[in-house]
Amino acid sequence: MYYLINETLTPCSMEDIRGRKPGDPPYVIIMNLSDWEAGKEGFDMVIDMDMDPSDVLETKAIVNFDSLTGSFSVPSRKGRSFLCGGDGEMDHCVSPNKGLSIIAPPRWSSFALDENGIIFIEEEDFAAGMVEEIRQTRRWKMPSLERFLYDFLELLISEDLKMLVGMEQELGRIEEEILTGRMDKYPERLNEMRSFLMELRIHYEQLIDFGQELEENENGFFKEKNLRYFRLFTDRVTRLMDQVKSLRDYSVQLQEFFSTQLEIRMNRIMTLLTVITAIFMPLTLIAGWYGMNFVYMPELKWKFGYPMVILLSLAILIGGVLWSKRKKWL
Repeated sequence: MYYLINETLTPCSMEDIRGRKPGDPPYVIIMNLSDWEAGKEGFDMVIDMDMDPSDVLETKAIVNFDSLTGSFSVPSRKGRSFLCGGDGEMDHCVSPNKGLSIIAPPRWSSFALDENGIIFIEEEDFAAGMVEEIRQTRRWKMPSLERFLYDFLELLISEDLKMLVGMEQELGRIEEEILTGRMDKYPERLNEMRSFLMELRIHYEQLIDFGQELEENENGFFKEKNLRYFRLFTDRVTRLMDQVKSLRDYSVQLQEFFSTQLEIRMNRIMTLLTVITAIFMPLTLIAGWYGMNFVYMPELKWKFGYPMVILLSLAILIGGVLWSKRKKWL
């Protein structure tokens, strides 16, 4: 797919790009690895990295002699099941009772750019889908390569704030269930969320480095007045990362809180068992005492012996319960 960055992204052909003149609009190209290997010599870019998108492990930007290359590795939000505060129409905002997994493989793409445009190399439709969305939804008064890159990067994180709000709400629900004692076992959901938050934190750190590398403009590909776009993006990602750190701390606190509540519950059970044992020990002693069956035990032939043992046992039982309540053991 080939586009020119005009007022909107305008589809074009490879011949239009080959025939570009100085001052013509920059281009956006999406191709697979085999097409790139066959036609890369025509773009006059010195590439110092392997552009195979299947080897992508991180989001990064590398400054070359006359090009900027790099890759995107973006944690997939598809299938993420978090509560959300709005109308719940996002695909990752669903009922917490459905228990969908938040584990999904990342999406990736490689790229190479210079002052003339950017080329995405991928085997799937990650960058292609985003570029198509930009083509359908964006219109620019002052089109430029910098503005396209800003919109592309913003689209990477466009739904993240809503997702993080949904995660915060779900963590709040888990905390409420722990407080009210409705949660009998450790919520494995906390482990999933904490793992995903760590994944997001690493991703945001890489995006911040990426934006700073673009803002550095070492090769002079970008206009100075347009570097503010990359600064705005970096600031926004920094705020998202701060929120991720806060949520991860919250999840760790909930894990510790659950362990504390579990210990409190176990202590209550042990206290109850201890009180019951202490109350019934005198009764066990009485039962053992009068179960010895000695001939000359005076109470054996006393007509009030049996009722008195019953009254004594009840008195011990009631007295033990009242004493335990007074000491707040029950």
